[in-house]
Formats: sequence, C-alpha cells, structure tokens
Amino acid sequence: MNLILFDNEARNHLLPFTFTRPATDIRCGVLTIREKWEKRLHLSSFSLTENYLQTKFPFHSDDDNLFVLGNLLPNNDLVHAIQELQKGELLLDSDQTLLALRCNQENAQNLKLSDLSSINATFPSFSSIFYKKEITILKHTFDIFQYNEQEIGLDFEIITHGRNSCPLGKSNVLIGEADKLFIEEGAQIANATLNTRTGYIYIGKDAEVMEGSMIRGPFALCEHSSTKMGAKIYGATTIGPHSKVGGELSNVVIFGYSNKAHDGFLGNSILGEWCNIGADSNASNLKNNYSNVRLWDYGEQKKIDTGLQFCGLIMGDHSKCGINTMFNTGTVIGVFAALFGGDYHHTFVPSFSFGNPASGYEPYNFDKAIQTAQRVFHRRNKNLDETEQNILRKVYDNTFGKD
Repeated sequence: MNLILFDNEARNHLLPFTFTRPATDIRCGVLTIREKWEKRLHLSSFSLTENYLQTKFPFHSDDDNLFVLGNLLPNNDLVHAIQELQKGELLLDSDQTLLALRCNQENAQNLKLSDLSSINATFPSFSSIFYKKEITILKHTFDIFQYNEQEIGLDFEIITHGRNSCPLGKSNVLIGEADKLFIEEGAQIANATLNTRTGYIYIGKDAEVMEGSMIRGPFALCEHSSTKMGAKIYGATTIGPHSKVGGELSNVVIFGYSNKAHDGFLGNSILGEWCNIGADSNASNLKNNYSNVRLWDYGEQKKIDTGLQFCGLIMGDHSKCGINTMFNTGTVIGVFAALFGGDYHHTFVPSFSFGNPASGYEPYNFDKAIQTAQRVFHRRNKNLDETEQNILRKVYDNTFGKD
C-alpha cells in the first residue's frame, strides 16, 4: 500500500506549528506522528496538505492508496482496523470525522484537501465503517503536551521492543525500574539522577546528559540533544533532536533544533524548531487566580478556554527571545518572531514580529530574518534552501495580507 497522511480543518487550530509543516510532522512523545505511523505500518509515507507545503512534503498516488488522518495518533486497535480496510472503504469516528480511507489511483489523483471534509459528496459509493473504540486526535496545540505522557509510553514500547539498552554508568543514580530506562548507542550520561518511578526515560543516540542533571520520567531526549549541567526536568517532557536544555522544565515538548540552554522556567509549553530562549527567561504556566487559561486560537481568530489550569508558552518555528524575557500564562508566539525586553510580552504575538511591548512591535524584515536563519542553519551544517525560504515567504505574506 501507498501511505498518504492528510491534513483536515484541524490544522488551523494547530497553528503556528502547521504554518511550516503538515500536522503529521508534529512531535508528540518520542516520535513525530508520521514516524509513529511509518513504524507501525512498515511503510514510507507521503502528504496531502496545503499547496505551499507540498514541494517539501510531496504527494504521490499509486494503485493502492491508504489515506490516514495526519493528526490522528495510532494505537494497536486503531492500526489493526486501518490495516483491515479494503479499497472503497472509509473509517469514521462517532462524529463522522474521516480517520482513514483506502482507494485506487483514480480516486487518489482526483482528491483535493477540501474534499476530505465532505465525505458523502466526495465518496458516494464508498462503504462507511465506524470505529467505536478510543482514539486520540490532536485538535489544539495544547493537546501536544497534554498527550505527551501517553505518547512517550507508546513510543518507548515500539522503539525498544526486542532491543537491549546500553548500560547506565556507575556514576549515576537510578531511582525506579531499570527496564523503564533505555539508552541508545553513543549516549553519554554522567553524575545524573534518573527517576523511572514516574515514567519511562528514553535517551537517544549520541545524546548527552551532563553532570548534575535531575530527570523524572516520562522523559525523552532525542538524538544529538543534551541537558546542561544541573538541569531540573519533570515529565512529561520531550526534547527533540539536536536541542539543548537547561534550567527548569516541566511537561515541555520541543520539536527539534531548538535551545533553552540556560536557567529559567518553562512549563506546559511547546517550542517548534529553530527556536532559542535567552538566559534567565521565564514563562508562567499558572494564573494568579488559578482560573482556566485562555489561549489564542488561529482557527477561531480569538482566545479560547483551554479548560486547563496549567498552560505556558506556545512558540512557532524560528522564533527567539533575548535574555530575561518574560512570557505570561497562555502566550502564543508565531513563526520567526524576534522578541526582547524585560516587560511581559503580549499573550499573542503574530509571526515575523520584532520588538517588545514597551516600545512596540514592528514587522521583521524578511530578508534580515532569512539571513539570521541561514547563519543558524550553517551552525548545524544545514542549508536553508529555496523550498524552505518559499514556505517562510508564504507565512510572511499571509501575516501581512500580501496574498
């Protein structure tokens, strides 16, 4: 089968992260959603997403195509139900949300992203199968850290099944069960305290846990990432690949290639890729009156009640802040914002904003932003190619109404 992971209207509620990627490339747990499906189905995948993203995340159809909702998180029962689908069958949940479909090449080639919200009109001859068991769908950004504990556990089992962990060095202290700790080849851990009583701990290939780090599971440190000396980390936290973290973190998800390397607190928060948090910066995750946190929702174009008492910082790709930056409870920062100053920033800062609340925000010059990104990419031996630049240009134009 040819696996295609598709976006639906929920991508608008997962912005700013889906400005620069399909929903399926969001990290939740150890793996991205795409990686979860590919590992479970033993297939490589393609994407059906917004036109401006398709060059980087291509679409391809074949004789036998399996479409799966990109923000749907897999479990064993769901994977089995999807594998049982025949050509001409749809899998729906109780709300008639399309979870998966299997079709021939003619159906696949004629399918548009907008068609997937009108199932009966698009596929009048298809048979509908209703899936009645429990499912997990990312419907809002804050679902990412809400489901992170669950997903670390599921991913841990998939990644480590039938494999042996590298040994933990004698200079470290392990509290809890050794079988809930997995260390990949090349990882370095010295004089650290690891607590698996509260959940699984996964240390990726060539990752480093520096001296004095204190970590409580569930926790995932992905390949080539590091915790700085004396880091204090509470679960459920995921540090994506090629990232550095220090200070205090609690229930944080970092997609990858981002740094929060210094002292300061970050809790119930999500950072995209290529973000940087300056030294001694802090993000509140609890209101003084303990009421529910309200959070900017791009899909609704207003703040919504998250139903959560704890919700911190949501920061899109390439955004950065200077030292001693303060973020209030429930703050959303778009893509490529450059922020500084000691005052609390606005709880919604649009993409490509430059400045601080005291003197005001202004548009971040696109060419200067790209020059910064090229320097950052060069440090990681990567290239900000034309495809990446075109995606960022699209986000910039959308932000300032230039389309």
